[in-house]
Amino acid sequence: MALQLDDYRLLGRSGLRVSPLALGTMTFRVGPGSWGSSDEEAKQMVDMYIDRGGNFIDTANFYGQMGQSEVLTGELVKGRRDQVVISTKYSLTTRPGDPNAAGNHRKNMVLSVEDSLKRMGTDYIDLLYLHMWDFRTPVDEILRSFDDLVRSGKVLYIGLSDTPAWQASRMQAIAELRGWTQFCALQISYSLVERTVEREMIPMAKEMGLGVSPWAPLGQGILTGKYTRDDLVPGDMSDISSRKAINAATGKLTERNLDIADAAVAVAKEIGCTPAQLAVAWTLANPAVCSPVVGVRTPAQLEDNLGALDVELGEEHLARLDEVSAVPPVFPIDVLKSPAEGMMFGNVKVEERD
Repeated sequence: MALQLDDYRLLGRSGLRVSPLALGTMTFRVGPGSWGSSDEEAKQMVDMYIDRGGNFIDTANFYGQMGQSEVLTGELVKGRRDQVVISTKYSLTTRPGDPNAAGNHRKNMVLSVEDSLKRMGTDYIDLLYLHMWDFRTPVDEILRSFDDLVRSGKVLYIGLSDTPAWQASRMQAIAELRGWTQFCALQISYSLVERTVEREMIPMAKEMGLGVSPWAPLGQGILTGKYTRDDLVPGDMSDISSRKAINAATGKLTERNLDIADAAVAVAKEIGCTPAQLAVAWTLANPAVCSPVVGVRTPAQLEDNLGALDVELGEEHLARLDEVSAVPPVFPIDVLKSPAEGMMFGNVKVEERD
């Protein structure tokens, strides 16, 4: 059955209601002559999204030039702030050269929240994500700092982004045992070209009560079918002038990923949708996924991505996509499947917990 933007879902183990697709704002005010949106395009996209019942808008203090994505986001929701759920993030550097203007620690978290509130012109942040794990800060410092901000009313809910599964599950357990605020969301890269998270991250999220909100469901645009084998050239890490340059520099443009894109294009043609719609719909087919983030540049791209809510993938199509995009076995998850299950249960079927 087709979804609508106002078919709201509960985010993880919380009572927060969010749309089945989130509007990403990474393209807002990234600078002239780049891959970003104009302010007018951003306004049209926010208006379109909210008018159709969308309520989940994702940004970060690192997006845009000097946090300008947050500034524009705040301007565009003025007068309807309380009807939207704004998620933002902290962790990445906002003042290069200052060791305490980056990382997961209390000082950066508190100052980042204060700056984000000022930029967005709001009194509270609906959902604050730790943006990226820094491998430096003690987990109890992170957890207590989050809890203090929630108790202050400046942050309502908390989440994790780009954090190892073992640290995420550890922190969630500690928060529960100590009566601190628990995480309700996990933002990770998940798409047909990035399925390694199915091994540990997504099962962990399901077990620990985290709603999964995938970023890059289009595989940084690869799954739209716009790239060819001619694009398989070495990239320059200093070149971020276009998505193509970024994908080349980060190793996303590979024969394997283009094979997956070809399969996605073929299936999309068969069922009468665009490749982008198919890619987003594929992530939604996973029951653990709550709300993929669509990071679009133009209103036309948003219109196309929203069409993913109408796409229904059959078992045969899912099987074909699964085959071409499957990732290599990983220990111990794959070892714990058959025939190990037979050895554990004596060849007797025992249902799994939901």
